[in-house]
Amino acid sequence: MTRSGDRRKMSEGGKQTPLLGGRNVLVQYETGVAWVTMNRPEKRNAISPALAAEMLAVLETIETDDRCGVLVLTGAGESFSSGMDLKEYFRATDGLSPEARAQIFRVNAQWQWRRLMYYPKATIAMVNGWCFGGAFSPLIACDLAIAAEEASFGLSEINWGIIPAGNVTKSVSTVMNQRNALYYIMTGETFDGRRAAAMGLVNEAVPRAQLRERTAIVARTLLEKNPAALRAAKHAFRRVRDMSWDDAEDYLFAKVDQMRFLDPEKGRQKGMSQFLDEKTYRPGLGAYRRDR
Repeated sequence: MTRSGDRRKMSEGGKQTPLLGGRNVLVQYETGVAWVTMNRPEKRNAISPALAAEMLAVLETIETDDRCGVLVLTGAGESFSSGMDLKEYFRATDGLSPEARAQIFRVNAQWQWRRLMYYPKATIAMVNGWCFGGAFSPLIACDLAIAAEEASFGLSEINWGIIPAGNVTKSVSTVMNQRNALYYIMTGETFDGRRAAAMGLVNEAVPRAQLRERTAIVARTLLEKNPAALRAAKHAFRRVRDMSWDDAEDYLFAKVDQMRFLDPEKGRQKGMSQFLDEKTYRPGLGAYRRDR
């Protein structure tokens, strides 16, 4: 990995190109995948205002970078992220004006869920270790999540007299059922990657030694898909959750029609032709041939 603080990053061919981000975020490109790493291992990758600002800049840049088809978010060292940096976000901001304090928190919300949740490229959270509190928001905002079985999760806010705020509770409510969510919110107990997978917080858990390999396999599967269709499919899912059945039906039909104009690859035509005319493709068994 390269330090974005070194003002350079590595491309797939080994050539260096201008900076994106700063010293709190590392970026590595690898065969269509951008591995984006929160880089404060000495603080268990606690999210600081500086890290939030750099992450937002990274997301903005990668969005239009053709080297990235899938973004993987992870943490340096033994942690995904221990959550919000309490000193930098709370104690250090106590003396600021309400406007200045709101601005700092707005940047954090911007990258953690406003941008990441509706990111135009597929996203995977790779939870390699500690994941606590505020780290749940970007974890859940990613489309998919894979954890190490040994990873440790926790909503520990109750242990020191507050609640999981900053939309952490909202994030948790979208992927965990009420009983499980309230149990961990109210007890502050920790749980491992296996339990996270059983509750639906992550898609699956694998031994830490296999985590990067498994994540890369899932990323390559996503890279095989039509990127316009992939983007529309994941955004449609998030949108229809809060719609009535009738509104969802109208929205999804409109989305399908919109795809005919927004997909430069014309995947619908290719897939149907390969299935119906050429008899070379079975939709249930994989992606259509995108190189034809």
